[in-house]
Amino acid sequence: MPLSVKKTKYEHVVLDEKEVPIIAGTNMKVIELVLEKTAYGWSPEEIHFQHPYLSMGQIYSALAYYWDHKETLDQDIEERLKHVNQIRKETEQTPLEDRLKSRGLI
Repeated sequence: MPLSVKKTKYEHVVLDEKEVPIIAGTNMKVIELVLEKTAYGWSPEEIHFQHPYLSMGQIYSALAYYWDHKETLDQDIEERLKHVNQIRKETEQTPLEDRLKSRGLI
């Protein structure tokens, strides 16, 4: 856990020194949990199954934090996607990618 944390009104969510919401007692960011829920369509119970070190209280608290701060966190997700796409554009293709593209496989 980061050295400097700030409490929130959500029992299981704290803000690190950069004001990033983290699930208290872990190093998992709220945004990571939300991205997994969105990408895989996981229910809170499935998230708990995949991450047994998280309590159901921690999961629901993180999701509540997300819904109450949806606009800000969704904007953060968009910025992350833009950054990833920019890196992809700047990165050269690997020889494997070249072969797969030449065969029409990707």
